[in-house]
Amino acid sequence: MAALAGRGEPHALAIVVEAVGSTSAHAGDKALIDAAGAVIAGWVGGGCAEGTVRHAALDCLADGKPRLIGLDLDDEVLGVGMPCGGAMRVFVEPFLPPPCLWIVGHGRVVESLSRLGVELGLHVIVSDTPAPEVARYPGTVELIGDDDDFARLRPNHGDAVVIATQHKGDHLSAVRALRSPAGYVAIIASRKRAGLMRDFLRDEGFSADELARLRAPAGLDIGARTPEEIALSIAGEIVMRRRGGHGGPRRDATMAPAMAEAP
Repeated sequence: MAALAGRGEPHALAIVVEAVGSTSAHAGDKALIDAAGAVIAGWVGGGCAEGTVRHAALDCLADGKPRLIGLDLDDEVLGVGMPCGGAMRVFVEPFLPPPCLWIVGHGRVVESLSRLGVELGLHVIVSDTPAPEVARYPGTVELIGDDDDFARLRPNHGDAVVIATQHKGDHLSAVRALRSPAGYVAIIASRKRAGLMRDFLRDEGFSADELARLRAPAGLDIGARTPEEIALSIAGEIVMRRRGGHGGPRRDATMAPAMAEAP
């Protein structure tokens, strides 16, 4: 598990938490399952029991949620195909590498956002000028150099991309980011610049649905003025998109169900 985590590879751990009757695995048995659904270490039972656990592991890795599954080993028709005379419960927990926050550009907003990204548990990658001032960034931030080298921008599914090049090639970064599976793509720009960017991207062939992914200007409307406040508004928007929030006051979200139930 340490080696997989060190390489940033998704994996799942399955633990037998209960075994009743005749079962080949026992409470406490464990299996390590890789991103392809293969058991690479351990044991939680053979045959169809293992297959069921492997499928559950893939589901966990897909949505990031753990599962407690029940295996009926006493019915080869309605159970898992192994009439052994017992039953098991298996807890399957996914371990996913932290999403990456790609920041293209430099400046005080970038520096503040990189610090917030680290605090949020994201793997922060900053594509800065050819000689970035390392002291301006937290020690865990990965600096990859030239913000003109757009080929370095390789976000994956669930990653966030914030473009802060201040009109310097921001349209080229946006094209690359929108063609990736990144879950969040934003540009720090004025409303006028954001409109020009959308026009450019539309001419590049991006559909309305694809353009809807672009958050420009970046961030939630919290009345931000300082670089630190702007960074906070962007970090809040990243969390909102990642967790499925709505961006409004939490008070409104908690009061809405009660209001709906009122006569």
